Amino acid sequence: MAAKIKDTLGEETFIIEGAGGIFDVNVDGKLIYSKHETGEFPDEDALVKELQGRADLEHPDQSKLF
Repeated sequence: MAAKIKDTLGEETFIIEGAGGIFDVNVDGKLIYSKHETGEFPDEDALVKELQGRADLEHPDQSKLF
């Protein structure tokens, strides 16, 4: 998933290890996805699209880059 985010959005990702099967995705301190809340891992393509949509909203003039 980290490679797909980098390839699609050009952003580096990093992992903060936890315990108990928690898998959260945070962007700028905002929770985007939580396996703890949903009970399942995110669909990789759907998550990348969600991140891309957020990037487009934050930087509409750069949306053509993605």
